[in-house]
Amino acid sequence: MTENSQRPLRVLAAMSGGVDSAVAAARAAEAGHDVTGVHLALSANPQSFRTGARGCCTIEDSRDARRAADVIGIPFYVWDLAERFREDVVEDFVAEYEAGRTPNPCLRCNEKIKFAALLDKALALGFDAVCTGHYATIVTGPDGARELHRASDMAKDQSYVLGVLDERQLAHAMFPLGDTLTTKDEIRAEAERRGLAVAKKPDSHDICFIADGDTQGFLANRLGKAEGDIVDESGTKVGSHDGAYGFTVGQRKGLRIGHPAADGKPRYVLDISPVDNTVTVGPAASLDVTALTAVKPRWCGTAPTGPGAYTAQLRAHGGETAVTAELRDGTLHVRFAEPVRGVAPGQAIVLYDATRVVGSATIATTERRTRAQALAG
Repeated sequence: MTENSQRPLRVLAAMSGGVDSAVAAARAAEAGHDVTGVHLALSANPQSFRTGARGCCTIEDSRDARRAADVIGIPFYVWDLAERFREDVVEDFVAEYEAGRTPNPCLRCNEKIKFAALLDKALALGFDAVCTGHYATIVTGPDGARELHRASDMAKDQSYVLGVLDERQLAHAMFPLGDTLTTKDEIRAEAERRGLAVAKKPDSHDICFIADGDTQGFLANRLGKAEGDIVDESGTKVGSHDGAYGFTVGQRKGLRIGHPAADGKPRYVLDISPVDNTVTVGPAASLDVTALTAVKPRWCGTAPTGPGAYTAQLRAHGGETAVTAELRDGTLHVRFAEPVRGVAPGQAIVLYDATRVVGSATIATTERRTRAQALAG
């Protein structure tokens, strides 16, 4: 049984001002639910967040959401969660980069804002569920247990950024767009048929709280310049930087290395050490990760026991890779069937059993192939 076949519910629809959340709210209302729209004000100064076509969380987004709610015919409110967002998402983002890790603020926002702060307030006010425009599916089994699954259309699937939701949060979540095999153009066409002015509004991209899209500049403004060395795998200095926080594992561009590698091939960021403010670079083969450990696991249901075979996704728009994983003493131990690249501490790993989201955890350490193994292929 899917979420759309439930009894009528009191639903709080999170409306960002974009087309997806507007159509999701419209579908929930059309399904017979008692829907109220809410826009989250996430910045104490909305002008500091993106404007126009580039993002969300602006004054104009609030107005777009209100107009959509009026067309749908549902009540609408704006809730101020700016302080909570600053503490749980923005400050966490800065602290993670300062510690040499690579965070995903969208996961943190889903975990701490949309399905914690927002959901808690919704339940306190008597709502049964929170509805969003994410592309994912909830399936309810015969025993009443709810499972999070990928969207019907893998091209639009957003289950990765929802892998932080626990059993309680899933019990009160609704994703009306997830079980439809429609393209984004068809969603826009549906919005137009419904008379929603956001039908042609461009999608938001990147990080909503970085107004110009310049992550390195944002971090430099918050953390200040901190000059350090760029070294190769032998520890030889090959360049310098203005702050280790400006790099991510797997990065190739913007390294500002004055001379080419001995083999003439590109070099990539292999490691970021905030302790000595050093960035280590090397060849692509040295990025190969064979295993990792991850902490702070969150399970979309009952925690798995013993070792198991799964597929894993390591970034929002990445593919799946086969793994074996086991939870031991609160730490998730993962081994890859084939080496993967671009894996950085701070990122989330999300485990899947076919289309079902098992859960997620934050990458703490990685294990790489040795140089001899890499050369052997």
